[in-house]
Amino acid sequence: MTALITNTLDVQPPRRRLGRPSRIAFLFIAPYLFFFVIFRIVPALAAIALSFGSYSISGKVDFVGIENYQRLFADPLFWNALGVTGLYTAVAVPGSVVFSLFMAQLANRSIRGMRVYRTLFFLPVVTSLVAAGLVWRWILSDNGPANWFVGLFGVPPIPWLTSGDTVVQSLAIVGIWGGFGYFMLIILAGLLAIPAEFDEAAKVDGANAWQRYWHVTLPQLRPTLLVVVILSFIGSFQVFDLIYVMTSGGPVRSSYSLVFFLYDQGFHYFDFGFASAAGVILFLITFGVSAIQRRVFGDNQS
Repeated sequence: MTALITNTLDVQPPRRRLGRPSRIAFLFIAPYLFFFVIFRIVPALAAIALSFGSYSISGKVDFVGIENYQRLFADPLFWNALGVTGLYTAVAVPGSVVFSLFMAQLANRSIRGMRVYRTLFFLPVVTSLVAAGLVWRWILSDNGPANWFVGLFGVPPIPWLTSGDTVVQSLAIVGIWGGFGYFMLIILAGLLAIPAEFDEAAKVDGANAWQRYWHVTLPQLRPTLLVVVILSFIGSFQVFDLIYVMTSGGPVRSSYSLVFFLYDQGFHYFDFGFASAAGVILFLITFGVSAIQRRVFGDNQS
C-alpha cells in the first residue's frame, strides 16, 4: 500500500509545451514586449529608485530615503496640482462617457453615409493635440469664435482660459472633444456585439424603446463602459499636452496639473528626485482608483 502511494506521488504531470501557433503568436508580440520593457518598465523602476535619492546635474545621486516624499506632502503646490487634476478628471471622465455613448448610439444607426460620419467622428483622435490645442486656444480667446457665438444670445464674453473659475472646465471640454472618437468606437463595438434577439425579446414582452435601452442595452454594455471609464480616468489624470499648449498652467497656476507639476520640477528646477516622487504618487493614484473602479463594476456585473 505504501509503495503504491509512493509511486503515485512520484508521478508528475507532463509538461505542457508551447504549440506551433503559440510560438508564432509569441514571436508577433515579442517586439512589443521588448519595447514595453525598455520604455515602460525600466524607466518606471528607475523613477522609483530615483525618488529615494537626490540627483544633481553632474550625475551624482545621493540616497535621501523618504525625504522627497516628505517634501512632496508638505508642499502646497503639490496639493494644488492634485486638486486641479481631480477637478479636470471629475469633469472629463463623466463627460467623455456620456458624450461617447451618445455619439456611439448615433453611429450605430443604419443610414446612408454613416461610414463617412464615423470617420469624421474619429478625426479628433488622429489630430495632433498640439495643433488642436493652438486652434482651441484661439477659439476660446477673449475675442474668439466662442465668445462671438455666445454674444449672439446676449451673453457677455466668458473668460474661458483667463479665469481660474472656468479654465479647468474649458480644458476638460477640449479633452472630451479630443478623445471621444476613440471611446465611441469602443462603445460602438460593444453595441454591435449585443445579440439582436435580446432587444426583440424585450419588444415582444411589451417594453418600450427607453425600457429596452435601460434594462437590456446598458447592462450588456457594462464591461465596455468599464474599459472606457478606466481609460478616460488614466488619460485625464495624466493630462499635460493640452495644458502646456493652451495655458502653460495658468492663470496663476489655476490649471497646474499633477503631470505639469512633475514636468516643472524635473525640467525647470532639475529636482529629478522630487519629480520622481511625484511620478510614483501619480502612478499609485491611477493604479489604485482603476483597481477600485474595476472592483465596483465587477461586483455590479456579478
